Amino acid sequence: MPDHAPYAAAPPPEALGQSEAFLAFQDRLSRVATVERPVLLIGERGSGKELAALRLHYLSRRWQGPLVTLNCSALSSSLLESELFGHEKGAFTGATRRRTGRFESAHGGTLFLDEIGGIPLEVQEKILRGVEYNTFERVGSSVSIEVDVRVIAATHADLPSLSRENKFKQDLL
Repeated sequence: MPDHAPYAAAPPPEALGQSEAFLAFQDRLSRVATVERPVLLIGERGSGKELAALRLHYLSRRWQGPLVTLNCSALSSSLLESELFGHEKGAFTGATRRRTGRFESAHGGTLFLDEIGGIPLEVQEKILRGVEYNTFERVGSSVSIEVDVRVIAATHADLPSLSRENKFKQDLL
């Protein structure tokens, strides 16, 4: 079953609020949703970044395409790379068949990467290539795969500080 299936049957959850700041943020999200560029959402845990990502997806031209999500902080470096880009049979111990990654699953839609602040630099480099050139390679392959994906990322981390400490790629930021 595709990663976006839970949202296909029912309308996506919506953030609720009436404050001037909340309404201004919702308006800003509505304007950004139509721009075909990657988006970075920064905020404290529990502040509604995933709801903001849902709004961006469903108000974009990609709303009928898949919305694929991945919590990047929940995975080790090697597993994260395989989850994002997939792998070929035999790429590593236990890889008994080819596996499609989240980038490929999100083709024609949106890939939401939650908690990107802790992603290792090597994986950041591959994500950057996917964002800049819409291509990637599965783990264990040298064949480029082309995709049409809009990336929305979220974090609570101070990415400019991590970038100054060479823990987050400036180009990706």
